[in-house]
Amino acid sequence: MLPVARPNLEAVRPYKPGKPVEEVVRELGIRGPVVKLASNENPLGPSPKALAALRRALADSHFYPEDTCYYLKERLAEYHKVEPDSVIVGNGSVDLIYMTCTAYLDPGDELIMTRGAFIIPKIGTGIMNGRLIEVPPLEYCHDLERMLESITPRTKVVYLDNPINPLGTMVKRDAVDEFMEKVPEHVLVVLDEAYADYITSRDYPKSIDYYNQNRNVLILRTFSKVHGLAGLRVGYGIAKPEIVQALMKVRLPFNVNRLSQIAASAALDDKRHVLRSRQLNEKSKQFLYREFKRLKLFYLESYANFVFVNFAIDSQEIFEGLLRRGVITRTVKEYQFPNALRITAGLPQENKRLVKALEEVLEEITGPRG
Repeated sequence: MLPVARPNLEAVRPYKPGKPVEEVVRELGIRGPVVKLASNENPLGPSPKALAALRRALADSHFYPEDTCYYLKERLAEYHKVEPDSVIVGNGSVDLIYMTCTAYLDPGDELIMTRGAFIIPKIGTGIMNGRLIEVPPLEYCHDLERMLESITPRTKVVYLDNPINPLGTMVKRDAVDEFMEKVPEHVLVVLDEAYADYITSRDYPKSIDYYNQNRNVLILRTFSKVHGLAGLRVGYGIAKPEIVQALMKVRLPFNVNRLSQIAASAALDDKRHVLRSRQLNEKSKQFLYREFKRLKLFYLESYANFVFVNFAIDSQEIFEGLLRRGVITRTVKEYQFPNALRITAGLPQENKRLVKALEEVLEEITGPRG
């Protein structure tokens, strides 16, 4: 007889990551290079400054990390012009989302999010036996008015990923400003800005303003995207010290390893790498837009480093056809988009290979395209 897990865990579906290159090569016996455009990784790789710092630090890998990420927190506080006790560092920003659910949701408490937004808050709410309220998107974006209308006395958290993963759309500053003015004080608003470093639009919200206005907000950022440190797992949050203290109580000890802390601190100084990554991303997206338009495919213009593409058929067929040609993309069925792929903007040669493979797959499935 097995020990009985909590009954609410029956309904929890674990996070499904994109396929790693090694798994695809092993499964399909592919020879030659594989193009991975599935996980929104930076195609330029890690920050060179981070790599140099890692090389210097490797010899000290036998030491435990600094538990509270003291030096990285100091750097982040200086960078964002906040106090260090308003910063918390996690094993990726997903770690901080789990902490938020653990710290704030009792059974039956509500978390509000957009249906089809990043799935981790949904999983965290299920684990805590909370009540998930999913608001339908409005024109593929957050419907802030309806989210406000959905708030009840049992609502503890509202989650806004901006841009939305996997859609890539963004809610603008004026709309978020108005939203924050109306959110009741008993609600914590989580602003997940994983892709913020790619955005240059003046319409993007200045979330640090909400912190400075003493709002109940948790701003999430990550080193996984523009800084190219996805494999090291470093994310961080900015919030009132009282909110940070609550999260620290549910944080696992040594949750961010020593090398990750050192690499992240160095990457924060690498402005050249950020600029190159941003420029490449814009160029790549423009190329993909042109090609998707030529292929008469529905896509959303993105504020992130990926493009959401919707097909007239089950995306699994497209995904598998691309996979056989050595191109890894990402289905988003668990986000309730059964016909869509999320495709990372890659290097020029990777984007061209994707388009060539996509043309072949579409012709194979639907016949020659006019």
